[in-house]
Amino acid sequence: MWKSLHIDPAKCTGCLQCEMACSYEHTGVFNPSKSRIKVFNFETEGRKVPYTCTQCTEAWCLNACPVDAIRVDLTTGAKMVFDDTCVGCKVCTISCPFGTINYNQDTGKVQKCDLCEGNPACAEACPTGAITYVDADWTGLDKMRAWAAKANTPTTA
Repeated sequence: MWKSLHIDPAKCTGCLQCEMACSYEHTGVFNPSKSRIKVFNFETEGRKVPYTCTQCTEAWCLNACPVDAIRVDLTTGAKMVFDDTCVGCKVCTISCPFGTINYNQDTGKVQKCDLCEGNPACAEACPTGAITYVDADWTGLDKMRAWAAKANTPTTA
């Protein structure tokens, strides 16, 4: 069974260890700007929320790529960018509704979470358990909708 990242925003302290671990894993330097996971700061709410590629079942990025540079890793289920094929056209960045594929100025290619070959550095580095690597059937849009329904958040008209 494939696994995926599960993010629990309530546990995030905004320490940026996930960003540092990711950048080091992929580039060899501690630089959050080179990370494939980002921590979004909701200043008015006083909350930090990590976000990265959700490895969508119907990956729009994969389907949009005109040169088939994004393919599924059959071991992890991650949608992988193959640098030897990627031409840096950025069509996938436009197609991703979550904005989790980014153009890397240094390489002229795009980058996204690749689940670190099944051992995500961000989850390993997270000191609070805000990022965990769990069975894929435990995450996903249906689970998010169910959780949101339980939150009983009033809507504005």
